[in-house]
Amino acid sequence: MTETSPPLAILVKGWPRLSETFIAQELVALEAAGHGFEIWSLRHPTDVKRHPLHDQLQATVKYLPEYLYQEPERVWQARAIAQSLPGYPEAYRVWRADLKRDPSHNRIRRFGQACVLAAEMPDAVLGLYAHFLHTPSSVARYGAIMRGLPWSFSAHAKDIWTSPDWEISEKLSSAHHGATFGATCTGFGAKHLQQMSDDPARIDLIYHGLDLSRFPVAPDRVWRQATDPLHLMSVGRLVEKKGFDNLIAALALLPADLDWHWTQIGGGTLQARLTAMAKDAGIDHRITWRGACDQPEVIAAMRAADLFVLPSRIAADGDRDGLPNVLMEAASQRLPILSTAVSAIPEFITSGTHGLLADDAPQALAGAILQMANHPGQSGDMAEAALARLKSDFGMPPGIARLSQRLTTMLAGK
Repeated sequence: MTETSPPLAILVKGWPRLSETFIAQELVALEAAGHGFEIWSLRHPTDVKRHPLHDQLQATVKYLPEYLYQEPERVWQARAIAQSLPGYPEAYRVWRADLKRDPSHNRIRRFGQACVLAAEMPDAVLGLYAHFLHTPSSVARYGAIMRGLPWSFSAHAKDIWTSPDWEISEKLSSAHHGATFGATCTGFGAKHLQQMSDDPARIDLIYHGLDLSRFPVAPDRVWRQATDPLHLMSVGRLVEKKGFDNLIAALALLPADLDWHWTQIGGGTLQARLTAMAKDAGIDHRITWRGACDQPEVIAAMRAADLFVLPSRIAADGDRDGLPNVLMEAASQRLPILSTAVSAIPEFITSGTHGLLADDAPQALAGAILQMANHPGQSGDMAEAALARLKSDFGMPPGIARLSQRLTTMLAGK
């Protein structure tokens, strides 16, 4: 394998992204396992900061046209090359069938990006692997058909729960040029995809896990007393499925004699609405909005906090978390955890053992916060149990070994 002609093309929606460090962690580990690949990104980066993992990656990153009108000459040249490929007529037929059911600009853009991908990928490429089952997998599928190559994917959360059933089923069907294999990071998601596939063995449960070598050893915490101030923190994008509006409503219900402060890390579309909500509730002076932070800043904040809160819920469009890596990161720093029993979160946190899982209603969240605030010893015991579970069952190496094996088999054409 040479740096200029790797056998694997990896598609991502955007690179680099602070909110998707689990992808960077995986790709760095795949390089360490001996895989050579190029990254093809559908979007240009928007984050100002980078994760240290992004700088460790040796792979070349190439950007497809984010919008086709921005690079018309490149798109038309690629289309001409793509049309000369033996698989183009079939890819065009598949895309037209998809477009009939999804007549959107996004669907047109996916096919244009696939033409560029198919035209510009090195001849040495033997297979494609896409992160996320929706848009990146569509581009990978169309491009793979054009080039006559196998493709595969890793599915996570929104891509599973907001994609139409017809599209998922066809991406998991041999009769429709489906993926050679699919990985997903939760048992909850794996069961759903296995039920939609023509062959359940096509789907693997591969937890992201956590590369503990990237994190400082958990601090020897001195647990706060029940009468001490309580420093809560959260990490997550300000979007509906993270449930931060419910948390703000819960914080407003806490008794006046509890001295608390909440630090939130992560930006998002609901920033103005949530800030206004906190102000209307009269608690904005107790909240610090830090916006996007890099990994060292996140870990430093976790080491300074008393309680990690992630009030995940199912959004109106069906979007939901999978198993958020931030829960494992909090556990790595021996930080007590309060979350909700949404999606795959109970696969890591057993309520009452490794943390508390409350209903996502404000009253329930407020009650759980108060319980953990008033019983710091019990909270500390749960944090110890979560750290032990992380080390025993959620390390990164087993998942990387399985994924590496799957990719090697795909590239070998077996």
